[in-house]
Amino acid sequence: MGKIHTEIDESLAKTLQNQHVFFVATAPLDPEGNLNLSPKGLDCFRILGPRTVAYLDVIGSGVETIAHLKENGRIVLMFCMFEGPPNIIRLHGHGRVIEPHLPEFRELASKFPAYETTRAIILVDVTRVSDSCGFGVPLMKYAGDRDQHFAWARKKGQDGLKTYKRERNRRSIDGLPGLAE
Repeated sequence: MGKIHTEIDESLAKTLQNQHVFFVATAPLDPEGNLNLSPKGLDCFRILGPRTVAYLDVIGSGVETIAHLKENGRIVLMFCMFEGPPNIIRLHGHGRVIEPHLPEFRELASKFPAYETTRAIILVDVTRVSDSCGFGVPLMKYAGDRDQHFAWARKKGQDGLKTYKRERNRRSIDGLPGLAE
């Protein structure tokens, strides 16, 4: 049976912090625009308060989440428990994109590992916390993080990463503005 929570309490926080993957969903305002759903891994999620969370956004082939947040701020993070008791936790809210050139980036970045591929921090003011049964979610064992992302980044080098972001992360697939720099 689903439950609405007033905030991320200590028990929910512990559960969320123990997850190795979560999913982020956003959508543009245009009803013909493409919805986006992205998996997130690595050590990139932080709970900053009972109604505030953040995650590192690393370089990827698209920039949909960033573009959608800049347009309308709507976001939901979903955590599925693949180990232990079945549960799904959703954090609905309003997200902001904190890019490296913004003043608040440095302080927020200090709470995360320093990944060379970090392109922004997504800060979410959580407006709804809910959980529901995860009876349909399979049990799976965590085997570790993949190393391809960072191997790809090392091969590109700093200049190559800048070029990649400039060429691939300026606009969403629907043409919305993405990264500023």
